[in-house]
Amino acid sequence: MQAQIDTKPRWERRKDARPQELLAAALDLFVERGFASTRLEDVAKRAGVSKGTLYLYFENKQELFKAVVRDNIVHAIVEVEDSLATSESSSADLLRSILMQWWEQFGATRLAGLTKLMMAEANNFPELAQFYNEEVVTRGNGLLTSVIARGMARGEFRQVDPVIVSAIVSAPVTMLMMWTHSFLPCDPKEINPADYMNAFIDISLRGLYLTPPEKN
Repeated sequence: MQAQIDTKPRWERRKDARPQELLAAALDLFVERGFASTRLEDVAKRAGVSKGTLYLYFENKQELFKAVVRDNIVHAIVEVEDSLATSESSSADLLRSILMQWWEQFGATRLAGLTKLMMAEANNFPELAQFYNEEVVTRGNGLLTSVIARGMARGEFRQVDPVIVSAIVSAPVTMLMMWTHSFLPCDPKEINPADYMNAFIDISLRGLYLTPPEKN
C-alpha cells in the first residue's frame, strides 16, 4: 500500500512550533547572512512556520539574536561555572579542559560564526555588542580568571594578574576561530586546529606553572 504524502505547508501541519526550531533556523541564517541581512520572515520560513508564529515567542530580531546566544553559548558557560566550584581537578587540568571544551563545543562549530558576526557588525549594533560582551566575553574570560586565581591560591601557578592573563589566553582561541571560519579555506597553509590548541595550551601552562611538572 503506497504511503500518502502530506502536501500541506509545514506551518499548517505544525501550528505550535517549539521555540527551539526557530532558534535553530535563526542561528543558521545569522551565521550565513549576518545580523543586518537576516529577515524574520526568512527565519520563520526556514523553521516552517508563519511569521506571526515567530512573534508569539520573540518580540523582534534583537531579542531573537539574544535568545540564540543564550541558548547556545551562555547555557554552556553557566554549566562550567557551576561545575568549577566543586571540581577537585588540578588548576592546569581545569584550564586545559575549559579551553578544549570551548573549542570543541563552540570554536569548531557553526557557533563560531556568531563571534565573526559580532566582530563585523558591532559598530552598527552597539546594544547587541554590549549584550554579547557581557553575556559571553566577560563571563568566558571570568571563567579563565577564576581558574588562574585558583591555581595561584593553591600554589600551582606563579603570581600573575589573572585578568590580564585570561585575556591573553582567550585571544589565540578567538584568532583560531577566525582563521578556521574565514581565512583558512583560502590559505594554502594547513593548520590542524587540534594540534594548534594542544600546542597553545602547553605553552600557556608552562608560562603559568610555579614548578613545571616532571615528565613521566
